[in-house]
Amino acid sequence: MEDASAIDLDWFWRGWFYTTDYVDIGIKEVNQYFVSNEPSVAVKKIMEERGITKLRPLVFLENFENDTNSIKDKDPLENSKLLNNYLKENEVSNKEVPKFFYEVIFEKPGGLVMPIIVDFEYEDGTTKRVTYPAQIWRKNDNEVKKLITSNKKIININLDPDLETADIDTSNNSWPKKQDESEFDKFKSKVKG
Repeated sequence: MEDASAIDLDWFWRGWFYTTDYVDIGIKEVNQYFVSNEPSVAVKKIMEERGITKLRPLVFLENFENDTNSIKDKDPLENSKLLNNYLKENEVSNKEVPKFFYEVIFEKPGGLVMPIIVDFEYEDGTTKRVTYPAQIWRKNDNEVKKLITSNKKIININLDPDLETADIDTSNNSWPKKQDESEFDKFKSKVKG
């Protein structure tokens, strides 16, 4: 396969042929962020420690080949050569500023490399499935962080919803964590009636 693809796949095959690792991918942590015009408690504490009473407005800098003062009068997208090279017209006009930001940390306690298949369930009841290829584990073998932006609030994240990756421990596949009823508790409820 390496000869045909001209890609070094040792990072993938190592776990499958030279170890006794198993497939277990889970959600380690989810951090929620949002945009606010008020500084957070941590920022206020840092300001207090350094004697800062008022925050300055944020300044956005852009590197131009030919510096011009006409930027103040125009839309930044018109002057940005880099953005215009990579964004098509319809992509620029359809871009919305997201309201919710989530940092999802995926972990791989099992050791084997597999793709990450994730369902995001939103507050309005809709779901979105995203598949990250196995190459996502190439740089960091233990955990991967993904930043998810959305205009809708995410209420549930479900990893491998169709059980396609042969994950042996599904207890770490959801956020918020679900408390599964133990076999003993199931048996007790059957006996009591």
